Amino acid sequence: MAEREIHLKRTGLYASGCSPVNMIQAVFYNEDMLVYDLEDSVPASEKDAARILVYQMMKHHRPRDKYVAIRVNGLYSEYFEEDIQVAVRANPDALRIPKVEYAREVQEISRRVAEIEEKIGLEAGKIELICNIESYMGVLNAREIASADPRVTALTVSAEDLTASMKAQRTKKGLEVFYARNAVLLACRAAGVDALDVVFSDINDEEGLREDTALAKNLGFDGKSVIHPRQIDVVNGFFTPSQKEINYALRVLDAVEKGKKAGKGAVTLDGSMIDKPIELRARTTLAQARAAGIKLDGMVTIK
Repeated sequence: MAEREIHLKRTGLYASGCSPVNMIQAVFYNEDMLVYDLEDSVPASEKDAARILVYQMMKHHRPRDKYVAIRVNGLYSEYFEEDIQVAVRANPDALRIPKVEYAREVQEISRRVAEIEEKIGLEAGKIELICNIESYMGVLNAREIASADPRVTALTVSAEDLTASMKAQRTKKGLEVFYARNAVLLACRAAGVDALDVVFSDINDEEGLREDTALAKNLGFDGKSVIHPRQIDVVNGFFTPSQKEINYALRVLDAVEKGKKAGKGAVTLDGSMIDKPIELRARTTLAQARAAGIKLDGMVTIK
């Protein structure tokens, strides 16, 4: 199995595989993850053409500064076999798998990917899997899905399909998916994989997007799917550590290091005890800052 490189996933932007214009334009935006889509955005009559376009885009115009995924059609779809054959040969960073409900589905897809990798000479285990949780059954099985296979590096919540499966009404406030968000987030933390939040579908409501993204950040998500380029910088801003957060994290780790050198069993900062969770949060903050291109010497350059 290939050694994993850490990739920032603050934003994931979909680009339809049947739209050459969208695919080309998406390369120039600031999203961390670019998702070439073969599923919902591609009508049945365009599936073959979309596979060809995505493959050629990956081979000849792949962006080098982004994490690139291909969303295939689901395991039980009539399009899955052709999708996975083309997608693996395109050699993306990840496959984004829709409508995952059981761990066994993830394991079957991983097995199929491994067969193709071996056949075409790709490094074993190189291609990762991001599982979309889109139903109540997926939420109930999220913990097993998140730990189903070493290829799994993230789970993402898809609110529209999820609420439909629950016979719930989708609202901007999002109380109907609050439990699902937390269940998927907890599953990701238990498995040590990234948790990606739901799409905010009203591209004209920037204030609503800010409120929804602030909630996701406060809950503990690592990033959020977006459906329009104008959402990218707003979401990136929330999932990029602020200078204040960075400075505090540096002070925490400095205090911890000084405490170790002094042989202290307990360390305080500004009158508060620094325990292991605080130290871990500080280290995570600095790792996120570095991944976002922020220099930790006070000079800030954000990707």
